[in-house]
Amino acid sequence: MARTTLRSMLLAGAVALAAFPAAAQTLEVAIDGSPAGLDPHIITAFTSFMVVNRTIYEGLTSVDKDLRLQPGIAESWTVAPDGKTYTFKIRSGATFHNGAPVEAADVVASLKRVLGKDIASPLASRLAAVDTITASGSTVELKLKEPSAPLLTSLATIAIVPRTFETDKDGLQKQPVGTGPFKFKEWQPNGFIALTKHDGYWQKGLPKLDGVKFNIVPESATRQVGISSGQYAMLPNIDAATALQLKGKPGVKLAETLELAYTLVGLNVSKPPFDNAKVREAVNYAVNRDEIVAAALFGAGVPGGPLSPALKDWAVDVKDFPCYKYDPAKAQALLKESGVAQPITVSMSVLPRQDIKDIAQVVQQQLGKVGIKVELKTPELGQFIQDWRNSNFDMFASTNAGSPDPDDYFYRTFRTGGSTNVFKYSNAEIDGLLDKGRATTDTAARKADYATVQKTLACQGPIVHLTYGQLFTAMRQNVTGFEIVANRSLSYLADTSAK
Repeated sequence: MARTTLRSMLLAGAVALAAFPAAAQTLEVAIDGSPAGLDPHIITAFTSFMVVNRTIYEGLTSVDKDLRLQPGIAESWTVAPDGKTYTFKIRSGATFHNGAPVEAADVVASLKRVLGKDIASPLASRLAAVDTITASGSTVELKLKEPSAPLLTSLATIAIVPRTFETDKDGLQKQPVGTGPFKFKEWQPNGFIALTKHDGYWQKGLPKLDGVKFNIVPESATRQVGISSGQYAMLPNIDAATALQLKGKPGVKLAETLELAYTLVGLNVSKPPFDNAKVREAVNYAVNRDEIVAAALFGAGVPGGPLSPALKDWAVDVKDFPCYKYDPAKAQALLKESGVAQPITVSMSVLPRQDIKDIAQVVQQQLGKVGIKVELKTPELGQFIQDWRNSNFDMFASTNAGSPDPDDYFYRTFRTGGSTNVFKYSNAEIDGLLDKGRATTDTAARKADYATVQKTLACQGPIVHLTYGQLFTAMRQNVTGFEIVANRSLSYLADTSAK
């Protein structure tokens, strides 16, 4: 009798537990700023990229944690012998977050959207070699004007969206619709952005989480307290100062890698004084990059040129750039040779992020020592981006994302008329090398061309490249499966658990 009663009680308990499944597992993430829109073809801010890239949206191809190319929405592809025709087979079973199947027509519309003049996408240069885009059944064919070595890597950065948005400039900024493992749920301005699991995701068994909540927490100290207490499970892509504060905290672990993104000072070469190449060269000699690494990055980084040292197959050693040797006397001599009236007074727009503010202050002091007086201005993020896009600056201090292939950054940034050439830079020799570099598939020839490009840009280009930092992500000890990626993508949130 007692055994029967006990068995009945256990069975009843089991039924009760089955009736109340485990609580939804939503990963609480804290980020430092609110995204400036969520349209994957328009955004440029890291905060936007971090929320949408490989979480909400995916491209035809993808890049893994080792920066190797992998299939994405395209399950396979073929390239014609002449390198001018690419045929992609669209993945069977992939669906958008609205439930619609992903079809070849959606891919065609997405790529045409990026190329559309009304959309004005900063990604347009990545498709500059494309002549025609057509769909046939479950395949998409891209015919090129000339071979394009970086095309497959570039396609990883171009999200596939429903074809109904091809000419819609506003619809995706606040209501994103993608194919990724998580779908958009809610955006509370300056509060949080909530994503929920995409039950129809094509990769079986993923995502492991039921959702991700990006809490917008501008104060670094508040984020640190939050992850130490367990309020937040993750602080992605944090700077060295924050990582140093969290190192050794109970219940907190750190993942790190040398990042592809770089810090920089941009120069508007369309107006004095930076239209003068000697002034640009002088700025490079006046900057002490080792001091910036020590003072602003707490030693967690390296001086860097136009490409990250993480790209071992491509990056030229900074020792090969004469202007990277700190020499204020040489800087003053170049300023005198330039013929520009002294002292020089300019303004610098600063990205509203603490590490960039710190870097800007160090650069301000260094330039002041050679007779360049810099006024720092820190607008809110939306205004900073607008001024950047409109070339409304003398100088700016910021950080930019890198890419596994040099073309992805160089062509859009330094090619005359490039989609992110906000500096108004134009150099016929550089244009020729960049055109050649993307049109050949000879790796050795490309390396030689891009080495020349780096040596030219390092000292006289429109960007004073400063540092490449060590990138950190802080997590609670119970968070597993997450991999930090050098390009700042949170793609491995799909593989993450927090039990």
